[in-house]
Amino acid sequence: MYADSKHHDFRLYGWVEANARWETAIIRRPDGSKGWVRLPIRWTVERTFARLGRCRRLTKDREKTVRSSGSFIKPAMIRPMLHRLRPSDVDPEFRYRRPATAA
Repeated sequence: MYADSKHHDFRLYGWVEANARWETAIIRRPDGSKGWVRLPIRWTVERTFARLGRCRRLTKDREKTVRSSGSFIKPAMIRPMLHRLRPSDVDPEFRYRRPATAA
């Protein structure tokens, strides 16, 4: 399990060792670095939540039960998986939206 330096906690290490079969590795910034630095093997969970946020139905919690809202996670993740299997040859051209005209 990879974590950044914020999650450097010996209680976490003990819990993971007692309850799971994983090892914890803390990914640190290089010494003397300033500003933003790209680090290897990071933000996998955050990317997943960002991809789920692209699904309009999952952006707001308006379902009556947790089961019904959780059932939309699987279809929402099918799109990125299909895109990995067969990426599109042409990406759509980026365009800004036209400003709304006053009627």
